[in-house]
Amino acid sequence: MPPVLRFLACLALALSAASPSIAVELPQGLVPGGGGRVVEVIDGDTVILEDGREVRLVGIQAPKLPLGRAGYPTWPLAPEAKTALERLALAQEVTLGFGGREVDRNGRMLAHLFREPDALWLQGAMLEKGLARVYTFPDNRAMAEALFARERAARDARRGVWALDSYAVLAPDAALAAVDQYALIEGRVLAVGSGRGSVYLNFGPDWKTDFTAVIHTEALRVFTSEGIDLDAYEGRQVRVRGWVESWNGPSIEITHPEQIEEVDE
Repeated sequence: MPPVLRFLACLALALSAASPSIAVELPQGLVPGGGGRVVEVIDGDTVILEDGREVRLVGIQAPKLPLGRAGYPTWPLAPEAKTALERLALAQEVTLGFGGREVDRNGRMLAHLFREPDALWLQGAMLEKGLARVYTFPDNRAMAEALFARERAARDARRGVWALDSYAVLAPDAALAAVDQYALIEGRVLAVGSGRGSVYLNFGPDWKTDFTAVIHTEALRVFTSEGIDLDAYEGRQVRVRGWVESWNGPSIEITHPEQIEEVDE
């Protein structure tokens, strides 16, 4: 090869290596948050980028590892979830997309991650494998419909966590066993009550002992602003998700509409 052509070829190669990868075109509703290379996977929903940023894959919750927390158990399939995310993302360039609050109280970025250049949505991939559950927040609700669709497909196919009793969708009368756990509870709303500025979806005849979904004043404003009539849930089969507390029997606080799904009968 003539020296001039060799020089031009080497220059082109160098420029190509130095140029940043092409960012993924984000779905509507997400705000670009830059990108970077994944250099470490902490667990099934958290990674570290080359620039030091720790990124939480917002919108999902993978089975948890102790990560140095004394007495904290390893959730079933937690190692498998970490391995799966490593295979999907480790040493890969990713594009960040923000759909709400961008940083949590621990300084982690809260982003949807898309692998470059094939635009693989990492949250969606983990849900499809059954190695995560949908976990939305009142200040991070973007992509919820797509998240639920991926989770539903994995649940119907009994992939990953959905094949284990540990993550089974519970009936209301089994909710007490899930206190202090994140759980999905499915049943019929027998009555909708209200009092002291809150609304209560009662799944049993005794509101003092049976499972209840509670919507307090601040959350009620969100339901009202979106035209959602909570009274209309009476008599319907629904699935609610969240952390189960012991308060007049087992209960879940509902902070945003995505925590309640109507179930086809």
